[in-house]
Amino acid sequence: MKMKTLPYRDGFKMAADFDEKQAGYMLWPQRPDNWRDGGKPAQRAFTQLASKLSKYQPMTMLVNENQYKNARSMLPVSVRVVELSSNDAFVKDIGPIYLQSTDGQQVRAVDFNFNAWGGLVDGLYFPWDKDNEVAKKLSELDSINYYESTLTLEGCSVVTDGDGTLLTTEDVILSEGRNKGLTKEVATEQLKETLGVNKIIWLSEGFYLDETGGDIDNMVSFIAPGEIVLSWTEDKSDPQYVSSHRAFEVLKQETDARGRHFRIHKLQIPTPLFLSKEEANGVDPINGRLPRIAGQRLTATYTSYVTTNRAIVLPEFGVAQDEIALEQMKKYYPDREVESIPAREFLTGGGGLHTVVLNVPGV
Repeated sequence: MKMKTLPYRDGFKMAADFDEKQAGYMLWPQRPDNWRDGGKPAQRAFTQLASKLSKYQPMTMLVNENQYKNARSMLPVSVRVVELSSNDAFVKDIGPIYLQSTDGQQVRAVDFNFNAWGGLVDGLYFPWDKDNEVAKKLSELDSINYYESTLTLEGCSVVTDGDGTLLTTEDVILSEGRNKGLTKEVATEQLKETLGVNKIIWLSEGFYLDETGGDIDNMVSFIAPGEIVLSWTEDKSDPQYVSSHRAFEVLKQETDARGRHFRIHKLQIPTPLFLSKEEANGVDPINGRLPRIAGQRLTATYTSYVTTNRAIVLPEFGVAQDEIALEQMKKYYPDREVESIPAREFLTGGGGLHTVVLNVPGV
């Protein structure tokens, strides 16, 4: 049911990634103008990820009608397959943002506007109408009451500690293609009212060459209130150096909504990865999708991981840093298993593990 009030006044707040989960959703990749070779390599990668996650929580793969039989044949019986139309596969961005009541006994959702990360100004594809319906459809599928917002916002553009603090980036929320003319002051108040938070911390930018314009989840993740992971490099020749160090300077001087200073863990990014000629040539240049070009840098970061109640699933990129990141994350999450999964196919489609999984908080 659509709510006519505001989450903040109703006592609801955005759920954190590390909060208790009851289930997870993914969307099946198939766009030939985004996923190479007709989406087949990506479908195998999505199957592997969904299978791994289903060991820890109920998982549902949402598919377009013309892919139902294909997805059902590839996925294990532990993963439910449900028909639900979409334009692409980034469910964390297009799905609802979930809220929890302050007593933890109820879950609600927010349906924000989605326009493919920038609409007709700098969006990544057109049309996006089916994607923009996913949040409402999932809320109704799960009988979760939801709020509607006119703000254009993706799920990966905001992260919270579940305790009143929200992190986001100016490059995304205030971009011309999303919310033209919106000031930071007005956006701050809208985010507070709609996501039930008390303090917004703004970073100027996100990850270098992130085609979404710089969603926050490739830069920062909350481990717990007051404790964060930050994508990091000490290589001054890497353009990511400036973004990471600017973010660090902001975060080390800030306090959260409870007045705590942040404990910041620097998580080294992998050696820069680039799209191969074979990968680029496997993408069909149709439908006006942002083209894939051989040699373009991929948005590779370990911060784009998936959190479940009992495990952390970390991306691996086939570089030496993989094992170091795995050991670091085991220290940061001593109460969870930490596993990794090959993530290159997610990168070649412009996403990461965190972008393709939407977890529903528990009650």
